[in-house]
Amino acid sequence: MANWYECSFGSDYMVVYRHRNWEQAAREVETMAGWLELAPGATVLDIGCGMGRHALALAQLGYKVTGIDLSESLLQKAHECNEQGHIHALVKADMRELPFENGTFDATVNLFTSFGYFEMEADNRRVIREIRRVLKPRGTFLIDFMNPSYVAANLVPHSERTDELTKLHIREQRVIADGWVVKRIHITSLDGTEASRHYEERVCLFPLPWFEQALLEAGLELEHRYGDYEGRPYDEERSPRMILKGRAIS
Repeated sequence: MANWYECSFGSDYMVVYRHRNWEQAAREVETMAGWLELAPGATVLDIGCGMGRHALALAQLGYKVTGIDLSESLLQKAHECNEQGHIHALVKADMRELPFENGTFDATVNLFTSFGYFEMEADNRRVIREIRRVLKPRGTFLIDFMNPSYVAANLVPHSERTDELTKLHIREQRVIADGWVVKRIHITSLDGTEASRHYEERVCLFPLPWFEQALLEAGLELEHRYGDYEGRPYDEERSPRMILKGRAIS
C-alpha cells in the first residue's frame, strides 16, 4: 500500500490548496531570505518545493535555487511556472536521500510544514541529517513547521467549500491522534461527472525539544525561533508557526 504522501500530492492537491497565493509567498520569502543572511547569488535548496511558489520567489531575488519534490504532478506545475527559467533546477527526489554532493548549498529551506511525514521517527531524523550533509560549513537552514500547542488549541475539526473553477466540493475533517495531526479530504463533483476521491494527510506534531535534539545530533546549530512570518519571537502557546533558523556547525 502506498504511503499517504505518494497519493495526496497530485492534481487534486492543487485544487484543495488553490488559496495559497504566489504574492503571499513572495512576501514571506523576502522576510525569510533576510533571516538566512544570504549573499547575492547564494545557492539555495528548497526541500519539498511543491508547485514552486517559494522557490520561484527566492530565484527572483537573485539566488541560485534548486527545488526538490517527490510529486511529479507538483513538479510539472513548478516547471510551467518557471517558464522564464529563474529556478536553476527542479528535481524529483525523496528528502530522506537528497541527490547532491556533500556541502553543495549555502542554504536550505523547508517550508509550509513539509516535514514530519514519515511514520518512522528515524526517517524524519534522516531528513535533518541530509540537510546538514548538503550544507556548506556554516551554511544556514530554515525549517518552517506548525506549532503543535497552537494546532491542538485551534484545530478546526470540519470545513467544506466549493472550488468555483472546477465545481468540485471539498470537505475536510481534522483530528489529532497519537501525536499526529490527520486531515481527511473528500472531493466530490457537483455535476456528477467525476468520481469522488478521498485523501489523507498526516504530520507528526514534533515539539520544539525534539527539533532541538535532532538538529544538534545532526550537527546543526539552532540560532533563532520565530513564531510567525512577521518574525515575532516563538511562544509555545500563542505562536501559529514554529520557524527554526540556524546553521551548520563547522
